[in-house]
Amino acid sequence: MDKIKRFDFKKLPRRPTRLLYLASVFLCFPRMLYHRLSLKKIGMKGLKPPYLLLCNHASEMDFYLMFRAIFPHLANYVVAIDGFHDKSEFLMRFAGSIGKRKFTRDPFLLKNLRYCVENLKTIIALYSEARYTFDGTTSYLSPTTGSLVKRLGIPVVMLNTRGCFLSCPQWNKEYKFSPLEARMELIITAEEIKTLSSEKINDIIKKNFVYDDFAYQKEKAIKIAHPRRAKGLNHILYKCSSCLAEGEMTGEGTTLTCGSCGKVWEMTEYGELKAKDGSETFTHIPDWYAWERDCVREEVISGEYYFEDEIYLETLPWAKKFIPHGNGRMVQNKDGVFLELTAYGEKINLAFPPLALESLHVEFDYRKIGDCFDISTLDDSFWCYPRTKRDVVMKAALAAEEMYILAYEKIAAGRAGSRQKNQNPEFAAQSPAAEEF
Repeated sequence: MDKIKRFDFKKLPRRPTRLLYLASVFLCFPRMLYHRLSLKKIGMKGLKPPYLLLCNHASEMDFYLMFRAIFPHLANYVVAIDGFHDKSEFLMRFAGSIGKRKFTRDPFLLKNLRYCVENLKTIIALYSEARYTFDGTTSYLSPTTGSLVKRLGIPVVMLNTRGCFLSCPQWNKEYKFSPLEARMELIITAEEIKTLSSEKINDIIKKNFVYDDFAYQKEKAIKIAHPRRAKGLNHILYKCSSCLAEGEMTGEGTTLTCGSCGKVWEMTEYGELKAKDGSETFTHIPDWYAWERDCVREEVISGEYYFEDEIYLETLPWAKKFIPHGNGRMVQNKDGVFLELTAYGEKINLAFPPLALESLHVEFDYRKIGDCFDISTLDDSFWCYPRTKRDVVMKAALAAEEMYILAYEKIAAGRAGSRQKNQNPEFAAQSPAAEEF
């Protein structure tokens, strides 16, 4: 196992090649013109790199829009290792990309970002949600983002887009036209970073990250008459909002159907769900998705949440190729995620407690193999494909996020309680720490 070649995250990023200027002009500008991009810039006059550009993540259209927004400047941007695999490591490094494994605490990332700030003087583009949105609204945002901003100490710019998700959501990658809007705004100056706490910075970022593409579609009356617009919707709406059955939903053509109770919803040309029997549950897709999250959270809190299945395993130790390893087993419960695998000729048992996994990276019908989640350590990525259960990866990702949030909130509350006790004169007088000082 030690002889397996690993991705070199220590390798310093390079300045993006100026050939990207040509790529921006010939690839990005025509596409954004076709989609009638309306780009509004606020507080950007006179701002030059380096700065941190935070972007919401909806589809591959994001990258074209980002290059158009920062033109004529270029950026170093953080990319997951599977992105290096898909586009080739040589080209990605040539373009100035910084490699990372999803949802890991990479000890080299901060060093590489600081190198961009101090030596390359470039824009750092970061998709803070770390994955594409599944319902067209804000995905999970790490509570550590504020700390990263404090450590970099450079201005923070938000690029918030509308319409990219509607064109090509992750559960239905058949292209659909949608006009695009984007707001590029300086939200935190370098001077403000010095006085703001990490928590306050997080609050500002969350406030500016709010978006809802389905609401945008309805507001702007954007008609999407694609004949297969509901195809794959069951990947995210896996739980029937009528009979509560899971794994029985089917999204095909323009309808979403429950195989358990037979209820049918029509996905309208304006992105809403209408029940064929007239008895509505959710008409706004993000509301249905949020309800599923609430259900998962209740299962986690009560201790009832449990998932287990046989999995097909592939690993991606470096960007060149995936390595198949056959079958393994995955268990997820209130104590985290547990993998029993055979990889590189050895039996491996991996345990990820709640605080070790901020989320699971989810893909649908990935590489034509099936739905999967990617769970990474610092030196490898384990791509797990459930073998016997249908439409389960989304729920597993929601469960991982809720477990992390609950564990993080518990620690944060404990720290806050300790600070309050230390500020209490009576407690301080009795505290062993106080006696030592």
